[in-house]
Amino acid sequence: MRLVRSGTARVPELAAAFEVSPMTVRRDLRLLAREGKLERVYGGAISAEGDRPFAEIAVERAEAKERIGAAAAGLVEEGQTVMLDVGTTAVQVARHLRGRSLTVITTNLAAYEELLPEAGITLILPGGTVRRDYRSLVGVLTEDSLRQLSSDVAFISTSGVDAELSVWDTTMVEVPIKRAMMAGADRVVLLADRQKFSMGGVVRVCGAADIDQIVTEDEIPPTTNIAVEEAGIEVTIG
Repeated sequence: MRLVRSGTARVPELAAAFEVSPMTVRRDLRLLAREGKLERVYGGAISAEGDRPFAEIAVERAEAKERIGAAAAGLVEEGQTVMLDVGTTAVQVARHLRGRSLTVITTNLAAYEELLPEAGITLILPGGTVRRDYRSLVGVLTEDSLRQLSSDVAFISTSGVDAELSVWDTTMVEVPIKRAMMAGADRVVLLADRQKFSMGGVVRVCGAADIDQIVTEDEIPPTTNIAVEEAGIEVTIG
């Protein structure tokens, strides 16, 4: 089942897979949601099994994430201050920042561990509550700390991006952290592999007007590319 494999599914994909109408899919999803077997979100559904372990997510689409990480790191200039969001793709960005002279602010504990041996990188780790399975810092302390900081660029991850280029996340506690990072950054760069453009989330993080650049590993789907062009967002393909 798609939800078991990826944790998320969208109505059009389910309709095509089972050769039924979108209306039928929506009706069945509502029923399954009432039974507690999934959670309805904008455009589809996500698994009701809770947060998936970080290590499990890290191996999915690993090649795409590595390409995105390399391309994103290539946008950073020496001496800049970088904010790194939660997520496995952000870890790849950190990996490709090794050997540089930078300041990195992150709530991503895996990215922090990746950069800890790097003498040339000043690491800033905000306070907060640790989400062990997802290896991140969240909560009021984290958000307040980030609101006091600024950066040249913030790399933001996402659970899904819709055709209007709204950015979504499946975990509510991460959304204020993302917004705080974005508020303190001169430039906001969205990290999203191609599959994210067919996925959704629970909470809307931001819209097209809040994004300066997208880094992905493949061409953006035509339906979303219309919004990208209208917003004048730069796209980098790794």
